[in-house]
Amino acid sequence: MIRKLFVLLEAGVILAGLLLGLAFWQQNSALQQPLKLNQEQLLDVPSGASPTGMLNRLQTDGVIKDAFWLRLYWRFNFSGQSLHSGEYRMTPGMNAKSLLVMWEKGEVVQYSLTLVEGWNFRQVRAALARQAKLEQTLVNLSDSELMAKIGHPNVFPEGRFFPDTYRYVRGMTDVELLKQAYTRLDEVLQEEWEKRAADVPYVDPYQALIMASLVEKETGVPQERGQIAGVFVRRLQQGMLLQTDPTVIYGLGERYNGKITRAFLKEATPYNTYVIAGLPPTPISMVGREAIHAAMNPVPGNSLYFVARGDGSHVFSADLDAHNAAVKEYQLKRRADYRSSPASGGLPPPGTDSVPSTENSGKEAVPSLHAPLPQSPLPEQKVPEQNTSEDKAAKQSAAGKPDSDQPAPSAQASGKAVKGESSPQ
Repeated sequence: MIRKLFVLLEAGVILAGLLLGLAFWQQNSALQQPLKLNQEQLLDVPSGASPTGMLNRLQTDGVIKDAFWLRLYWRFNFSGQSLHSGEYRMTPGMNAKSLLVMWEKGEVVQYSLTLVEGWNFRQVRAALARQAKLEQTLVNLSDSELMAKIGHPNVFPEGRFFPDTYRYVRGMTDVELLKQAYTRLDEVLQEEWEKRAADVPYVDPYQALIMASLVEKETGVPQERGQIAGVFVRRLQQGMLLQTDPTVIYGLGERYNGKITRAFLKEATPYNTYVIAGLPPTPISMVGREAIHAAMNPVPGNSLYFVARGDGSHVFSADLDAHNAAVKEYQLKRRADYRSSPASGGLPPPGTDSVPSTENSGKEAVPSLHAPLPQSPLPEQKVPEQNTSEDKAAKQSAAGKPDSDQPAPSAQASGKAVKGESSPQ
């Protein structure tokens, strides 16, 4: 009797071993099975989806067999771990185990959006709206409603977002991305404010941000940012008008058609630095760290003028006579309507009614004439009244003034990103 029991027990152990071996073989076969794909596919895992549900779906779609063994493998190896939502890239030749490892690590497909130095806020909104993988929640909101949605009501949006490349996954909202860009700008601005030169004439970081936007728009060669900032700072300190064309264009709004006329230079918009003293009320574009640093650490010197050579660089002059000589030298090589910045006389040369501009377009919101100047530190500026504006070009004349209202033609030449694009990573 006892012998029979031992025989039965031995047979049971052998049978159990065989069953375990068969189960191991089945599970390993299920893990090593190639996904049935003819081409790369993106598997969209919605928020809250479970591994069991997704494996059943893949089996129903014919991508895998034996979902049971894969569910069992997940339960024993990744018990209690939730499935990261997003898109997973499945490729021909990939096996089921590789897919489960991707799920466990949360290796979702990432996309990128590049916000470019010098863009205005309307261009930022347009770039966001083009991102098909972003959840769009801001499209029909006004600028002020948008700022309230991201948690900063009564803040004017121009210049308040940091230009950079931002990564996102399918299903992320445009609000989340803008919050990142807003927070990043505040961080960079505060970091640079703490390292500012002792004699800069700004009462708060926001005024430095405004100056940085002027520097950003005027710069064609990266290494000249500090010199351009120095010219503007010295003109401020000496009570001179800044006289920079991008502010005129920004203030004109939709009326700007690529030409700066004598009448436009005389028009008292809140941004026309040929008319208003000091800084405009808000930034006129997004700015990178380099422009912010330059605005807060301008290069010392005595230059008060600069004129473009036509290759993106400038000749800087300390007095009007030297400046006019430089203008004359380059005018002889260029068109008769060539202009410098800051302008020596504030108006186009006699005999010319306007100055053509060749820069790209984008619409901007234009605050009212009485836009309040924010106070320190990092103020929540009240949203001025605004009209829709067309920023079809910036301050470059056809004579070769540096193109300052669009990304530089070459990242190597300008130090700026060429354009903002979204691409899967």
